[in-house]
Amino acid sequence: MSIRVLIVDDSLFMCKRIAEILQEGGQFKVVGMAKNGSEAIVLAATTEPDVITMDVEMPIMDGITAVKRIMAETPTPILMFSASTHVGAQATLDALDAGAIDFLPKQFNEINGDYEVARRILKSRVRSVALQAERIKRPKTRVLKSHLEQSLHTISRRKLKRYEFELLVIVASTGGPVAIQKILTEIPAQCPIPILLVQHMPGNFTSSFAERLNALCKVQVREAVNHNELLPGVALLAPGGQQIEVEARAGKKFIVLKPKAAGDIYSPCADMTLASVAQVYKNKALAIVLTGMGADGREGAKIMQQAGSEIWAQDEASCTIYGMPKAVVDAGVVAEICTLVELMQIFREIN
Repeated sequence: MSIRVLIVDDSLFMCKRIAEILQEGGQFKVVGMAKNGSEAIVLAATTEPDVITMDVEMPIMDGITAVKRIMAETPTPILMFSASTHVGAQATLDALDAGAIDFLPKQFNEINGDYEVARRILKSRVRSVALQAERIKRPKTRVLKSHLEQSLHTISRRKLKRYEFELLVIVASTGGPVAIQKILTEIPAQCPIPILLVQHMPGNFTSSFAERLNALCKVQVREAVNHNELLPGVALLAPGGQQIEVEARAGKKFIVLKPKAAGDIYSPCADMTLASVAQVYKNKALAIVLTGMGADGREGAKIMQQAGSEIWAQDEASCTIYGMPKAVVDAGVVAEICTLVELMQIFREIN
C-alpha cells in the first residue's frame, strides 16, 4: 500500500518537485498540495495523509502555526523543510517543539551534494516519519497515563552522586532536539560534571540549537569550539558537519574537532565520540542514548561498556523513533532503560 503524502509549500514548483521525486516507484501517493498553512489544516482533515511535508515560511498561515493546529486537531506525522538561515533554523526548532517529527534543508544540495543521494534521503526520511503515524494518532490521555504510571513506579530508583561519573554524554538523532531540551532544562546550574551533546543536525542548525538551549537552561550551553575544556556545569554541543572527540592533556580534558572524512555517514558521529570518551574517562563516564533513527552509538557504547562506563537508553514508548536506543539495548550494553520523564527527574536531582 502506498504512503499517502500531503505536500505543503507556497511554491508550486517545489510542490511538484517533491511530488515527482516521491512518486517514483509507486511507494508514495500524493493526496494533496497546499500553498499555505490554512489550506494544510483543511487538507490534513479531508485527505487523511500518512505524512505531511511542511514548509516554514508561507503567506496567510506559516508552517509552525499549521503544525500546532494539525497536531491538536488531526495529529499527523510532519516533516519540515527549512531554509538554511539562522531565522530558518530557529523556526524549525519551534516547529519541532510544536510536534513536527523531523526536518530537512529545503535546498536539495544541502541534504547531500549528490542529487541522487539527496533524492534517496528525502524518500527515506518521509517514509520513516510516516511510520510514526500510529504513535502520533494514539489517544494522548492513554499515553500520558502510561508514562506517569511507569514513572511513579521507578522514578526514585536512581539518584546520581557527584563521585559516580566525571562526564555525561547525551547522543540523539530524530526527536533528539526536543528530548535533549527537556532533560537539559532540568539540570541545576551547579551540575558537578561536564556535559557533551551529540545530536545529528546540519552545521547551520547547531549554533541556533545551542543558543536556544543556553537561553532555556540553568547550565551554560555552547556550540563546541576546537580545544574547549570540559568543565562542570557547561554543556558543549557538537557542531554539525564535524567529528568531535575527547582528549586529555596536562591533567585537563578537552574536545577536539575534526573534519568529516569521506565515507563518514554521520557528522557528528556518536560512535567516534563515545569511543574517545572510553579512552579518556575509562569507567567514569555516563552515556545516554536518546531517540533517533539508525544505530549510531552502538559500537561506541560497546567500547565504553568494556572500559567500565555506563550506558543508559531511552525507552521505546517515549522515543520519537526507537532506533538508536534499540541498537544499544539489543547489543546488551545498557545498564538502565528510562522514560524521558525519569531522565528529567534523575537529572533534576543530580548533586
